[in-house]
Amino acid sequence: MGLLSRMSTIIKAKMAALLERAEDPRKTLDYSYQKQVELLQNVKRGIVDVTTSRRRLELQAAKLEESSANLDGQARQALAAGREDLARMALERKQVIASQVQGLETQIEELKKEQEKLQAAEQRLSTKVEVFRTRKETIKAQYSAAEAQVRIGEAVTGISEEMADVGLAVDRAEEKTEKLKARAGAIDELLSTGVLEDLTGKSDVVERELARISASQNVEKELASLKAQIEGQEPKQLEGGR
Repeated sequence: MGLLSRMSTIIKAKMAALLERAEDPRKTLDYSYQKQVELLQNVKRGIVDVTTSRRRLELQAAKLEESSANLDGQARQALAAGREDLARMALERKQVIASQVQGLETQIEELKKEQEKLQAAEQRLSTKVEVFRTRKETIKAQYSAAEAQVRIGEAVTGISEEMADVGLAVDRAEEKTEKLKARAGAIDELLSTGVLEDLTGKSDVVERELARISASQNVEKELASLKAQIEGQEPKQLEGGR
């Protein structure tokens, strides 16, 4: 369980590093600004809907008031004609309309208050969105400048990943070159001393044997010469002793 837990932690850390490297804060800021603009547009649409509903209720109330005025006139005409029953009926309808108009006016007032709230919220949100937009553009500009400076610095100092890979490749190439040079020198030294035989066809067995005989003859000549010199010196030493 401990090993699995450590592996899981390592994987999560690497994933977090990859995500952080892939994340561009400029895109994140643009996305946040887009969401705020969408919210502001929703508030504006809400204001339009509330205003439309209020205007519709106001028109309906106006029509009812017009009907109420007509009923009042009809009641007067009915009374003038001696039809009190018709007058009473017209006035009853007028009372119903008056109740409806009162209810509509209550709703209209509520919609007015809701409209005022939405308009105030829209103004506040609009200000916040504009401030965020200005700050967003400033941060994006600063980030782009800092990113450019980092890239230039990495290119100059060679600490970027690409330059680090190039540096490692150069180091490996130099190391391999040195190994090959050392191996070539060792082979040349072994060939010159006769430890290794030259299998490239430059010399054959006869040539090697002749070279050995010639070297042996030279050694014998030098040895004889040294003996002669020593023997020539011994009589002189004996005469001097006498």
